[in-house]
Amino acid sequence: MSKVLIVAEHQDGVLNSSTAKCVSAAQALSPEAIDIVVLAADPSAVAAEAASLAGVARVLTVSSDANAHAVAQVLAPQVAELASGYTHVFGPSTTFGKDLMPCVAALLSTAQVSDIMSVEGSHMFKRPIYAGNAIITVDAPSDHVVVGTVRTASWPEAAKGGSAAVEAASVSASLPSHTRYIGLAAGSSDRPDLQSAKRVVSGGRGVGSAENFKIVYDFADKIGAAVGASRAAVDAGYVPNEMQVGQTGKIIAPELYIAVGISGAIQHLTGIKDAGTIVAINKDGDAPIFEIADIGLVGDLFQILPELQAAI
Repeated sequence: MSKVLIVAEHQDGVLNSSTAKCVSAAQALSPEAIDIVVLAADPSAVAAEAASLAGVARVLTVSSDANAHAVAQVLAPQVAELASGYTHVFGPSTTFGKDLMPCVAALLSTAQVSDIMSVEGSHMFKRPIYAGNAIITVDAPSDHVVVGTVRTASWPEAAKGGSAAVEAASVSASLPSHTRYIGLAAGSSDRPDLQSAKRVVSGGRGVGSAENFKIVYDFADKIGAAVGASRAAVDAGYVPNEMQVGQTGKIIAPELYIAVGISGAIQHLTGIKDAGTIVAINKDGDAPIFEIADIGLVGDLFQILPELQAAI
């Protein structure tokens, strides 16, 4: 029987929704047990949230000042030590997971299974390749622990209502001294987090300039949405690269995605293919974005957006 350990993603004492999606992926294995490990300076609040997820048997906490910040090289030796006795170790396919899980896999001398979008068996998974244009089936070796990242856009959040036991765990792994936390450079915003938001408004090259992006921000604020951008808009300097949606940016699955002035290059479509409802606004009626949009509005975005905002 499978036994799964999930590495919790959290920040500022709050559990990221990506962890609940990892629990859904783990449940597809019909495992004997699903445990979550929380590594933090003070893991109590995050552990309480994790314990409330349905299907979780135990929440292990590793309290240490060294875990105050999510440094992959510091967390990985601890996760690798705790992995003993588990058949699978999962983390989210977010920036956090993409940084950490390859280090865990290397320490466990196994290959990582990335972007798990479907579970076909205890060691068989489906994942996208070629910018999502093809799906392959990966058969992982059964004599090694499976270290994988879960494609969060492909899985729903596990339900609440659980009451898992919370247990303190101790690790003796030696931690590196050559890698240490210096600081975090990140833009601050009162808007929802792009990767977990239910509604997202993204702007593309068609917005025209960084100054013109204000119309996108204003509309997003009106509907309580996060703001994203196409790679073309990022490359043009309209917005910072942490807002990029697509294959080389963030892969998201909001309930509502509104693409403003985005043509729909395959790189961008890869990042939004799992969105619930896609609305496209573009003056070019032949833009590729309309091929996958549920609702298409052909016209001048500088006229359409204010009209929509006024109607809300």
